[in-house]
Amino acid sequence: MATQRSSEAILDALIAFPTVSRETNLPLITYAKDYLAGYGIGSHVVSSADGQKANLFATIGPDVAGGVVLSGHTDVVPIDGQNWSTDPFRLTQRDDRLYGRGTCDMKSFLAISLAMVPEMLAAGLKRPIHLAFSYDEEIGCLGAPAMIDRMRETVPRPSAVIVGEPTGMAVVTGHKGVLKMTSRVRGKPVHSSIVDKGVSATAYAARLAVWLDDRMRKNRLEGVKDTRFDPPYTTLHSGIIEGGTAFNITARDCLLVSDIRTLPGESSADYLAEFRAFADSLASQMREVDPACGIEIDVECDVPGCRKEEAGAAEALARHITGDNGDHVVPYGTEAGQFQDRGFSVAVCGPGDMDQAHIPDEYIEISQIRAGEAFQRRLIEHLSV
Repeated sequence: MATQRSSEAILDALIAFPTVSRETNLPLITYAKDYLAGYGIGSHVVSSADGQKANLFATIGPDVAGGVVLSGHTDVVPIDGQNWSTDPFRLTQRDDRLYGRGTCDMKSFLAISLAMVPEMLAAGLKRPIHLAFSYDEEIGCLGAPAMIDRMRETVPRPSAVIVGEPTGMAVVTGHKGVLKMTSRVRGKPVHSSIVDKGVSATAYAARLAVWLDDRMRKNRLEGVKDTRFDPPYTTLHSGIIEGGTAFNITARDCLLVSDIRTLPGESSADYLAEFRAFADSLASQMREVDPACGIEIDVECDVPGCRKEEAGAAEALARHITGDNGDHVVPYGTEAGQFQDRGFSVAVCGPGDMDQAHIPDEYIEISQIRAGEAFQRRLIEHLSV
C-alpha cells in the first residue's frame, strides 16, 4: 500500500499541474487515479467529447446507499496579466500561508480529500465516501453534468453532497445561477453618409445591451428579492461588445457577451425567452433593409442556482459536523445546483476565502487546511457508526 502523504504534499503536486481551463487536466486526473490505485481504489473516468479533459469519481468504503459525495473542480483561472511574486504553479509557503494558483479555489479541498483516504480506509466505513473531481467549472461547470449522470447510474444513492468551494468552512445553502450568452449581430455595411441604406450591427448590439440593463433596473425596483444576496435580485450584464471596422462605415458585425445571474428559484429560461423575443423584434427591423441581417444568440453555459432545501440532509450533516447554524449564501456559482437538479441533497462547505482566490499571489491559510481536515475526520467518524 502507498505511503500516506500530507495534505500539503499532495497540494504541492496538484498545484504543479497548470490546469487552466483552456488547457488539459488529464495529467492531474492521471495523478489522482494512480494515487487512489495505490490504495486499491478504482476510479471512474468520464472524458470530454474531445478527450482532452476528464472528470473522475471514486468510492471509498462499502458499495451501499447513504454515503457522502465530496465534490470539487480541478481547473483554475488564468494567470494572464497578473503580477505574481511567486511561481503560480509551485506551492510556496510564507509564514502561515500557502501560495499558488488554485491553493484557495480549490485544489486544497482536493488535496485534503486525497490525503484523508488512508484514514477513510482504516476507519471501517459503514457508508461510503465518494470523491468527485470535475473539469471546466471556471468556465461554466461544463464537466460536472456528465459525471453526475454517470454517478447516478453506477453509485448507490448518496445521502448528501458536500461541494468544497471556499466558504471558510461555513455551511452555505444557496447561490445564484449563471447563464452566459453570446449575441452575434450581422448588419449591412455602407458609407456612413448614406447610413439609411445600411444596418449598423454595433447600434443594434447596443440596443441589446441597453435592454439587459433596463431589465435589471426593473428587477432592482420591483422584482423578486432575496436579501441574503448582494445585490438581492437577478442581475443582467454585458461585459464585452466588439464590432465595426471604421468610424465612417456602418458595422457589418458586432459581438455582445452577457450574463444573467438568477436568484435560486427564478428561471434563466424565462429571462432568455424575453431577451430572444426582443432580439427577434430588432432582427425584423434589420431585415426590412436587408434580409441577410439578423441576430444569433448562443448560450455558452447555463448553471442552475443552488436553493435552500426543506429539511435538507446535506445541510443537516454539514451543520452537525461544523456546528455552524448561520444562514449563508455565496455570489459565485458551483456544481451544487447541477447535483441538486438531479435529485441530490447539497451543501457548499470548504476551506479558504474566495476573496483570496483568482488574484495574483492566491493563497490559503494553513489553519484552513487543518479545518478542512478536521471536517473530513468528523465526517469519517460519522459514516463509521
